[in-house]
Amino acid sequence: MSAIIRPAEARDAASCAAIYAPFVRETCISFELEPPDEAEMARRIADYGASHAWLVAEADGQVAGYAYGSPHRTRAAYSSSCDVAVYVDPAYTRQGIGRALYDNLLVRLSQQYHAAFAGIALPNEASVALHEAVGFTHLGTYREVGWKLGAWRDVGWWQRLL
Repeated sequence: MSAIIRPAEARDAASCAAIYAPFVRETCISFELEPPDEAEMARRIADYGASHAWLVAEADGQVAGYAYGSPHRTRAAYSSSCDVAVYVDPAYTRQGIGRALYDNLLVRLSQQYHAAFAGIALPNEASVALHEAVGFTHLGTYREVGWKLGAWRDVGWWQRLL
């Protein structure tokens, strides 16, 4: 699958919100409980796009996925680290979209940051495989750190030095 990777714009907010909403409502992949609306997604795109990077993948003339960097922690000594996330429309999974987004995002983030971190709600074999394929290594797991969809959920943490 050939996709165009580009910086997200405000016009992408509705598409990003639509991709993200099922992950929030139907899975434990996101620990949010309510999906953000278009306005909130536009705010996130503007904020993280300016401070880190927010990218979208266009395929077949539509947004097929997105990836972004965000602050890792708020204390000053963490300012050289960032968190990353990627979400791909289920219609485009296993077509290299997530990998293409991360390849581009990590290059951009390496110009400003030293380390990237990814929290993955477990189990999630596809996400673990993607992160490890782009060079992340497992650091450890927070056991029963979140309550969602009627059960305690674990989150594994992966790191990649940029």
